[in-house]
Amino acid sequence: MKKIVSIFALCLVVFFAKSQEKKYKVACVGFYNLENLFDTVDQPDVNDADFLPNGSYHYTSAVYWDKINHLSTVISQIGTDISPDGLAILGTAEIENHTCLEDLVKNDMLKSRNYKIIEYDSPDYRGVDCALLYNPKYFTPEFSAPIYVDLKKLDTTSTPTRDILYVKGNLDGETVHIFVNHWPSRRGGEEASAPRRELAASICKKVIDSLMKIDPNTKVILMGDLNDNPTDKSMTKILGVKADIALVKPGGIYSPWIDFYKKGFGTLGYQDAWSLFDQSVFSYGWLNKNQSGYFFNKAYIFKKEYMIEKMGNFKDYPKRTYAGTVYNAGYSDHLPTYVILLKEIK
Repeated sequence: MKKIVSIFALCLVVFFAKSQEKKYKVACVGFYNLENLFDTVDQPDVNDADFLPNGSYHYTSAVYWDKINHLSTVISQIGTDISPDGLAILGTAEIENHTCLEDLVKNDMLKSRNYKIIEYDSPDYRGVDCALLYNPKYFTPEFSAPIYVDLKKLDTTSTPTRDILYVKGNLDGETVHIFVNHWPSRRGGEEASAPRRELAASICKKVIDSLMKIDPNTKVILMGDLNDNPTDKSMTKILGVKADIALVKPGGIYSPWIDFYKKGFGTLGYQDAWSLFDQSVFSYGWLNKNQSGYFFNKAYIFKKEYMIEKMGNFKDYPKRTYAGTVYNAGYSDHLPTYVILLKEIK
């Protein structure tokens, strides 16, 4: 009898423990530089000549559709080990126009997710833009707009760069603000070009600060190919990101990528070393795990063997679309990054 009572008591303890386990909804949010996703049609007033069938890259329809398939393969797999829906939201850079993204989301590997697109033509001299793809099962946009980055404030001879894409929307019942960025490149040298990226960062910071004045718990995600590492001035001084969640104050910003970078992880090969330009950072409102809404859980770099170059000058780096002007049947010269957001199911 004592043995039976003991077993029964143990069962009650196990049952009680199981009943106390928390359950969560999952939302995956990512960013991916799609590396020159151009169509094959000449677009007036932009410098897309290289990416035409008779251009230097011999960018034919066969190459275009192969690239669409390759990018779809990657995007379709990101986050599926955690959520069967994969990415709820994906920021992108280096796309020529809306048509390219329509072809991407209609690919057989992605079309069941019913991704929608937010994209504006930017003044970038190459004609590439930032965009946001979202699964309407998770996210509903309420407002969006391009934010101009006026480089002529620094140098009147500067060519235009990419706009910052701002999107305000509803993520499963709560308001979030998303900034998708592709900051100016390091052309001319890291130090000489740094003020251009710092200007872009300051423009984002000004808008974010205005939101935080209304509510310091406002949920903001800033993502993009920032052409700076997580420890550079644009991040640590201008945006004021912190690597330690405990140090982030109301209105502040957390970066999960500083520790990644310090450990030698990156998203692209740059000057014979890994750089981590593809980032997403999170405002204070995402950091409390004891809340009714979504909270930040974990960050990842998505890296599979098929995405890595096996030979040549770029060996062990992301397998790019072209090696010089020769089609390389690659994916992108950047690796995507993504984060997991969790929301407790009461």
